[in-house]
Amino acid sequence: MTLSQEHEDFRLAVRDMAQKHVAPIANEIDKTNKFPEHLIDIFGEMGLIQLAVPEQYGGPGGDLLSGCIAREEVAYAGSMALAQLSGQNSIVVNAILGSASSQLLDEVMPELAKGRTITCIAITEPDVGSDPSLMTTRATKDGSRWIINGAKQFITWGSMAKYALVFARTNGRPGTKGISAFLVDTDQPGWIVTKHNDKMGQHGVPNNEIVLENVTVDDAYMVGEEGNGFGAAMHGLHLNRPTVSAIAVGAAQCALDYAIGYAKQRRAGGQFISEFQGLRWMMAEDYTQIEAARLLVYKCAAAYDRGASQDEVTKLSSMAKLFAAETVNRATANAVQILGGHGYMSDHPVERYMRDAKLISIYEGTSQIQRNIVAKRILR
Repeated sequence: MTLSQEHEDFRLAVRDMAQKHVAPIANEIDKTNKFPEHLIDIFGEMGLIQLAVPEQYGGPGGDLLSGCIAREEVAYAGSMALAQLSGQNSIVVNAILGSASSQLLDEVMPELAKGRTITCIAITEPDVGSDPSLMTTRATKDGSRWIINGAKQFITWGSMAKYALVFARTNGRPGTKGISAFLVDTDQPGWIVTKHNDKMGQHGVPNNEIVLENVTVDDAYMVGEEGNGFGAAMHGLHLNRPTVSAIAVGAAQCALDYAIGYAKQRRAGGQFISEFQGLRWMMAEDYTQIEAARLLVYKCAAAYDRGASQDEVTKLSSMAKLFAAETVNRATANAVQILGGHGYMSDHPVERYMRDAKLISIYEGTSQIQRNIVAKRILR
């Protein structure tokens, strides 16, 4: 797929920024597990955090392909975690556009357009992961407002978010039909961060457990109609999956390029290990798989940007997520293998890439869930 000159220029701008501001601190972030807050201003100034906010609200109005390119380039700079800062608001923005009240959009979107506000989405609960129909968090109507009580788990950005898109059951209808969505201001009493999770990888971006105790939300901050919140969530997730897949592509390319550089300098048995056929085939296969994953991600984003049906975008987004997840896990593991004992040591970044990669096959819908989604659409 050939990118437009505009997209190519955008790629180079993000790459320059990421190599300057992300690459030098990637290892440090992994060791300290602290988010470098100064990057909010840098990313926001470039329009990356707020990339999906429409121009009518003062945002860049970036397309989905741009979001994928941005995340790919930051991941290529060596940090899958910080790649999430590109398009950080996108999942919330895409979920509420077209569903939220004009009052909500007019109040919140201009703030998000400034690129200094962090958001999060709160679906997963302690006993509810891949099947949100079992959700127990409840919102009870009280006049012109709703009162939310419950608990959420594995909430990325939960401790930093100014706004959270919270999903709660509002009636007794079975399955997902009784779930509604609310945009919650986390500064109010009742939004309680109870735990900062210690993750295997992708350090530096907070992941939290949240308790909601009598959190109040005005009627105008319900997203969509009552009982239809799950649709808003799925729309946001389907559009976020290709950008998560792009993170995988950037990280896989980063790991492979590092391994290639090492193999061309490391000698064994009187020759460079890049001359060993077994390693050459490994690198050739990884290169091919990464390029295929990249093209699938771009195809999905381009399909959405040109107005393809929701069903087609959903299928392509799950295909991209599944294939990119498998690719990055294989490529990072192979990079460790190519470096041998050195690859297992923290002196080289490939062990971190391998740890970071695992999350791609879990969050935003596991690889097993993606297989179910694709199968449903090709077999019906």
